[in-house]
Amino acid sequence: MEENENVKKIMFIMRQAPHGSIYSYEGLETVLIMAAFEQDLSMAFIGDGVFALVKGQDTSALGIKGYIKTYSALEDYGVEKYYVDRRSMEERGLKPEDFAIPVEVVEDSQIAAFMEEQDACIPY
Repeated sequence: MEENENVKKIMFIMRQAPHGSIYSYEGLETVLIMAAFEQDLSMAFIGDGVFALVKGQDTSALGIKGYIKTYSALEDYGVEKYYVDRRSMEERGLKPEDFAIPVEVVEDSQIAAFMEEQDACIPY
C-alpha cells in the first residue's frame, strides 16, 4: 500500500463466535465498508473469534445464511492481513489448515504489538 497520510491503520479484533450473536457478522460488514475507503486494514481473531474462519461451516440447522465465503472476497478489497492467536486456536483444537483463508498464526504478544501500531482497534 502506498504511503498516504490519509490512510489509517485499523485493526478489527474478532472475539465472538460466528453465530449466536451479530458481532462477528457486523465486524465483517464493517471491514467491507472500511475497505471501500482504502484504509490499511487488518483482522485479528482471538478467543471464540477463531471459529469465524473455520471452513465447511453448515448453518442450515440454524436457518441462517452462512458468510464464511465473504472472507475470501476481502482480498479483492485489499484486506490481506489476518492474524490468528495461537493459544485461542490450539485451545479450540484447530489447526491453520482448518481455516477458509490463509492466516498468520501468531502469539498473543505479537497481536498486542500489532495493536500498538494501529491508529485504531475496533473490537467485535
